[in-house]
Amino acid sequence: MRRPIRRVSTLLLIMFVGLFGSSTMIQAVQADALQADPRNTRTLYDSFAVERGSIVVDGVQVALSTPSNDEFEWQREYPMGPLYAHVTGYNSLGQGSRGVEDAMNEELTGTANSQFFDQMLATLTGESPAGSSVELTIDAQAQQAAADALGDREGAVVALDPDTGDVLAMYSSPTYDPNPFASHSTAAVTEIYDQLLNDPDDPLFNRTIEGDLYFPGSVFKVLVLSAALESGRYTLDSEFDNPAELQLPQSSRMIRNASRETCGPDETVTLETAFILSCNIPFAQLGLELGQDAIAQQAAAFGYGEQLEIPLRVTPSTYPADMDDAQTMLSSFGQFDVRVTPLQIAMTTAAIANDGTMMRPNMVDRVLAPNLDVITDPEPTILGNPVSADVAATMRAAMELGVEEGLATNAQIPGVRVGGKTGTAENDAATDAPFNLWFTGYGELDDQSVAVAVVVVPDENIVGDTSNVIAAPIGRAVIEAVLNS
Repeated sequence: MRRPIRRVSTLLLIMFVGLFGSSTMIQAVQADALQADPRNTRTLYDSFAVERGSIVVDGVQVALSTPSNDEFEWQREYPMGPLYAHVTGYNSLGQGSRGVEDAMNEELTGTANSQFFDQMLATLTGESPAGSSVELTIDAQAQQAAADALGDREGAVVALDPDTGDVLAMYSSPTYDPNPFASHSTAAVTEIYDQLLNDPDDPLFNRTIEGDLYFPGSVFKVLVLSAALESGRYTLDSEFDNPAELQLPQSSRMIRNASRETCGPDETVTLETAFILSCNIPFAQLGLELGQDAIAQQAAAFGYGEQLEIPLRVTPSTYPADMDDAQTMLSSFGQFDVRVTPLQIAMTTAAIANDGTMMRPNMVDRVLAPNLDVITDPEPTILGNPVSADVAATMRAAMELGVEEGLATNAQIPGVRVGGKTGTAENDAATDAPFNLWFTGYGELDDQSVAVAVVVVPDENIVGDTSNVIAAPIGRAVIEAVLNS
């Protein structure tokens, strides 16, 4: 009789331990993951009962919650919707969240671990639950300048503070209005989501950090020249053969400079001249001599392949591997399969402007509790030192010469030190797809500095125009806005 009782007792003990263990796992270990799971509709609906914190730019709310007269209690609003759409994103019923609304959801809803005691105190005192406000590093004037200068063209603009890594502007076009996503009708939200998702212009994609990455074209020469100088084997006076066209190894394909002529009148050309005139042939020769491994190492040093969250998640830029000689030569002026985000190009230029030190990009200035206590105040963080201070100074001299007398003269600003590089990237040699027009550069005035990257995808109205005509003035406008703010 005792043996069956002992067996039953043992079984009950095992079942109790299993139940206790699973409960502990769910409550303590998996709680955050379950709460964040988009299928957890209870958490989603509960979040609408909380006064969601504001998203703030230069003291102005660009996302806020106001009382509603329905069961959800609060209505989300985006007063300057399209201007900040790819920054704020949206918080919706049925289609999840994007942008800062998604990346900082726990802080905005007051459910972050750092806010646990504040929420407990609010519960004990009978106060209504509320989320924290997120203040961004975005410069309102720079954001507006980027939007105005880019206009209706497809493209993107990023501006960074080289000293801190703060994101000063992040604008993607075409944009969209996030306000319809704040509807309390799931059907209405689904309708607008499907409409934008099926739009051939892909307005939901934040072109500054995600989506189909861009071929960088000649702005990639900034990285390749940096690799050459870092190797110690080359200077700006190093010379290369200067033909008008060059046949790729084991290929019938010819490469040419954008001018379809030689890079200057002489039989040889220096790296400095090749850089400021943006000549492809000398850089193809340089890339082959350097080798893909050296370029890949320099790309990695500048952050290619890096998984970044700023706190928005950034698609890593890529430099291809296992290339033959012809592919290596093409990659040396930003073609073949080099793919980048505008943020990555801005990071590269910012590191050069900052004496070779690359700061981790960051969009959050601070997080404030409802009682205005500072919960989070991120400090600038060094991401790496991709080039030495000497190489950075040499690169700045070349980039400033490019603005003074090269192919980036439309970036000039009287009284401001400006360095820059233009680029024209072929999208698909097999089609008539327009080239991407690029500009990257920096501006310095007194103790202020800013680095920018601009990419424009031409439409039928601007096909044939150069990067200096289209992209450089956009970069100039954003640099001016930052330095004048």
